[in-house]
Amino acid sequence: MSRLFVGKPSRLVKVVIDTLAGSMLLAVLSPVLAIIAIAIKLDSRGPVLYRQERVGQSGQTFRVMKFRTMIPGADQLGAGMKVAHGDSRITRVGSLLRRASLDELPQLFNIVRGDMSLVGPRPTFPAQAARYTARQRKRLVVKPGLTGWAQVHGRNSISWSERIEYDIWYVENWSLPLDCLIILKTPRAVLDREGVYGRDGITRELEDE
Repeated sequence: MSRLFVGKPSRLVKVVIDTLAGSMLLAVLSPVLAIIAIAIKLDSRGPVLYRQERVGQSGQTFRVMKFRTMIPGADQLGAGMKVAHGDSRITRVGSLLRRASLDELPQLFNIVRGDMSLVGPRPTFPAQAARYTARQRKRLVVKPGLTGWAQVHGRNSISWSERIEYDIWYVENWSLPLDCLIILKTPRAVLDREGVYGRDGITRELEDE
């Protein structure tokens, strides 16, 4: 059984840290968020933010927020939900945001709202969650995170099934020190551009690799 069912005080501390840290980061990064928003609007038509339904803790759905990095309606064009390196649907500003993972920053709002945590498995698609085995559903025991154990072990450069196994390990071994370790490892993972896309240059989110 996950330690998350054991240490209620630690779980409460995690919630408090998420709320306080998320709010502080939003305040500190507000100028950066504003500059990115302006750049997106100047670069291409369409909204600044991209909202998409994802599955979170206990199978509850919510709308994850990201900076828009592709042309409007991109998921209905080309490769659909798959995103490849050099994908023509990605905007110029969007390419820069993806390389630095800055497109994920609006998820700080999801964290403050309680949909997500700073650390946890990345939020998954409903279609993917519907295919989970009983073991894989352990991934939904905790809130999804802005960063996670799988993200610091290769991100998209490892297969979807491998990512799930890393996330299950995180759930089964969770602790506040582990969260701190993941946060410390995240900058290096972000700077490693090999993890932005899959091993063959394509990020697949809705199928096993």
